[in-house]
Amino acid sequence: MIIPAHNEEATIQEVIGQVRAVDLGDDELEMVVVDDASTDSTPEKLEAFAGQPGITLMRHPVNRGKGAAIRTGLEAVTGDLVIIQDADLEYDPGDYPRLIEPIEAGRADVVYGSRFKGTRENMAFANLMANKILAWAATVLFVKRISDEATCYKVFKTEILKSFDLECERFEFCPEVTAKTVRGGYRLVEVPISYRGRTVEAGKKIRATDGLEAIWTLLRFRFKRLSKGRAR
Repeated sequence: MIIPAHNEEATIQEVIGQVRAVDLGDDELEMVVVDDASTDSTPEKLEAFAGQPGITLMRHPVNRGKGAAIRTGLEAVTGDLVIIQDADLEYDPGDYPRLIEPIEAGRADVVYGSRFKGTRENMAFANLMANKILAWAATVLFVKRISDEATCYKVFKTEILKSFDLECERFEFCPEVTAKTVRGGYRLVEVPISYRGRTVEAGKKIRATDGLEAIWTLLRFRFKRLSKGRAR
């Protein structure tokens, strides 16, 4: 799993604790935490986990964005599956078993955790509408019903995610992988998850401009030539 983090001093240790508490049976859980040049005490909080089994700590010297942090973390991933986990407390790691089940059962290559199929609390109306618009745009552009395109909880077979040759720097990670998943003909399944939103004051970072960038990214990768043999 990859945990990108930027200025998450209030939550990063608890998130790691919650991830560690998840029981995946015989599956080993590998955490790659990428500090994206935090300016608060996030680096010091992470140092408490340095050298601990199952945790790899990485750091950007300058802030580059969530997508860049995921790309950096992907270089260190050794497991068969990759889960994207934000460093806040909006998403519940207790949903991991249902997220990985479709892949382990052979029914999916990629799984999205849908907030709109599960439960959600405290999602601001503006964010709800933006997420609905993004899901609608993805559905129309790729002729694939997607209820929650912008969800953090995305699970990939590692070999697939690495094959995407990601270009993303910020929050456009989501539309880029959505486009490459569907155009590549990979089996995408959505499962319900629980979600508890936080406010800008509490540290939420996504802005209206990120929504516009996401729409543009969906359009760009819908019509961009992808690697031969993968695009449809």
